[in-house]
Amino acid sequence: MGTLRILSGMRPTGKLHLGHYTGALENWVEQQNLLDENGSRVYETCFLIADYHNLTTSLDTGEIYTHTIDMLIDWLAAGVDPEKSPVFRQSQVKEHAELFLIFSMLITSSRLERNPTLKEQVRDLNMESLVYGHLGYPVLQAADILLYKGNVVPVGEDQIPHVEITREIARKFNNHYSHPVVGEVFPEPEPKITKFSRLVGLDGKAKMSKSLGNTIFLSDTPDEVQKKMRNAVTDTQKIRKNDPGRPEICTVFSYHEKFTGGEDLACIEAGCRSGSLGCVDCKKLCAENISKELAPLIEKRRYYETNLDLVKNILIEGENKAREIAGHTMQEVRSAMQLGETSFSRNY
Repeated sequence: MGTLRILSGMRPTGKLHLGHYTGALENWVEQQNLLDENGSRVYETCFLIADYHNLTTSLDTGEIYTHTIDMLIDWLAAGVDPEKSPVFRQSQVKEHAELFLIFSMLITSSRLERNPTLKEQVRDLNMESLVYGHLGYPVLQAADILLYKGNVVPVGEDQIPHVEITREIARKFNNHYSHPVVGEVFPEPEPKITKFSRLVGLDGKAKMSKSLGNTIFLSDTPDEVQKKMRNAVTDTQKIRKNDPGRPEICTVFSYHEKFTGGEDLACIEAGCRSGSLGCVDCKKLCAENISKELAPLIEKRRYYETNLDLVKNILIEGENKAREIAGHTMQEVRSAMQLGETSFSRNY
């Protein structure tokens, strides 16, 4: 196993879309399988199903297990290997809540209120009031990362402020408490920016989001992809086929950059600029290329959908591994803080 550990995760909201795939899953699988010159894994990877984080914006938990299984199936179909990467639910490892409580004592509310990501969420979700759990979202995220001693955190640019809060908390804990054997308990994790973290939605207005209805799901059939692509926003100045286009502002061309590439991409760009390639044909080609990439994922998804006991066992086994890691970390935390038996100087 590698000496660097990656902890990354998602909230369980059900089936995943292309934004999740390009912004996270592809990177997860690449990092999971990355080998050094000696053939050893560069990273030890752990992937978290962040069900506690769901509660920051909704108290409805009725579908959370179904959504968890749907999301996990997409993870497995995309190439997450549970033999290499434990997958587990946050709520099933009690140490997450314990470390979150301790970390809450190491940061001020004013520092959390200055978090720019929080301000964007309040604005985008039109939130009139803020629950404590949402304010403390990055503190729980810090507990998630540091409980497994994550060295690297794959994130989009909008999540960098959260990683900085994690680094601050780790630094403050290490400065205040020292383990008698290991010294500093926590690493200060570094953010690793993902290349395609902001794949724009079909409406061209924002990144893909189920709440905005501008997504293509990883489980969509070729017919469904074609139907959705027909409504994708293109260059508003390219009204007729022969009109010259501006691929640099076209939503569909941004998909081509990811799913077409090579000489074909150059031909599409040239055809768009000259007007020889109309938007209808351009969208059709793009949909075909997306479906070509999704085909093996859909085939794997069918396998896991018909073997749900296997999926559930993968989850249980991952949670057992996570508890072992988390338990060891909390032993170090309590020892460094002199909490529990280590704090007593007399025998009872």
